[in-house]
Amino acid sequence: MLSAYLLVSHGSHDPRPEIAMSHLANLVQSCLNKVQHTTSYSNAGNVAAPPRCDIGTAYLELQPQPLHLQIVEFAQNVLSRSQEQSLHLKILPLFLLAGTHVMEDIPREVEAARKILGNNVVIDLRPYIGCHDGLGNLVRLQKDSIRAQKYILLAHGSRRRGFEHHTETLAANLGLTTAYWAIQPNLESRVREFVKAGYGQIAVIPYFIFAGGITDAIETAIEKLELQFPGVSLKLAQPLGANEELANLIWDCLY
Repeated sequence: MLSAYLLVSHGSHDPRPEIAMSHLANLVQSCLNKVQHTTSYSNAGNVAAPPRCDIGTAYLELQPQPLHLQIVEFAQNVLSRSQEQSLHLKILPLFLLAGTHVMEDIPREVEAARKILGNNVVIDLRPYIGCHDGLGNLVRLQKDSIRAQKYILLAHGSRRRGFEHHTETLAANLGLTTAYWAIQPNLESRVREFVKAGYGQIAVIPYFIFAGGITDAIETAIEKLELQFPGVSLKLAQPLGANEELANLIWDCLY
C-alpha cells in the first residue's frame, strides 16, 4: 500500500508559521529519503526500491478549506500521481498541548475525511507531537542557550482539563517553572513571584514551535515587565523552530 504523511498545524494570519511549516516538511522529507536510500541499498538486487512518499502540510484554521477537505485533497492528489489504488495516510498534529484542538477538533475533521475518502484510504491519526518524550531534548537546547537563575517555560495553555500533564512533567524534568499565555499562572505572575524571591536573572522559554503573532506578543510583554521590574534581567529564548532536530523527532512519530 502506498504511504503518505500529513503534518497538521493550527494556522495563522502571520505568514511566518506557514513558511516554517513548508521548510519543516522538506526536512522531514529528507529524513524519509535517507530511510528509503538505506532500504534500497541494503536490498539492492533483491527487491525494488520503495516508491517516493509524499509529505504534506495542512491547517486546522484560517484556510480557504476546512481541514477535512484539505486531507481529502491531499490524499486524492497522492493517489492520482500513482498507479496504486489504496493509500495509508499518517497524520501528525503539530500541537504541543492536549487541548480542544487535539482532543476534539482534529479527530472530528479526520473522521469527516474518512467518510469522504472511503475504504481506499486508511487514515492513521498519530498522537500529537507534544506527548513525545524527545521534546525534552529540544527544550533543553532552548534552556542551554541562555544563562539565568530561574527559567520559565511559557506555553499557550488551554481550558481543557488535563492539558498540562506532559508540559508539567517536561518542565519538572528540566528544572523549569511553567507559565501560560492564555490562563493562570501567567507570565507576569511567575516573574513577580521570582522577583519577590530575590531573583534578578530570569529566562523565558517559549513553548511554541514557530515564531508568529504570539511570540511577538511575548516579546512585547517582556519589554513591559522589564519596565515594571527595573534592575531585573529578562531574557527570551527562541521558539523550537523548523530545524533538523525537530524533523527527526517528527519522523520518529510517523515512522
